[in-house]
Amino acid sequence: MAMDAGEIERLIKEGIPDAQVEITDLRGDGDHYAAMVVSKSFAGLPRVRQHQMVYEALKGNMGEALHALALQTSAPSS
Repeated sequence: MAMDAGEIERLIKEGIPDAQVEITDLRGDGDHYAAMVVSKSFAGLPRVRQHQMVYEALKGNMGEALHALALQTSAPSS
């Protein structure tokens, strides 16, 4: 069962409360998304750790209900 964009955004914001999240359905199939996540909590962290934080927020849905997620993360610019 596919996840919708609203559910992905909700889970990310629940796990990273200050996150600004933008979700795009890449194919219109509800199965392939892109996410842009900006959070102060990413400041000073390597990109791999930033992505791990997003995957943790998705609570195990990556690879299950959520098949593909092109992920971009960053800390807010000053």
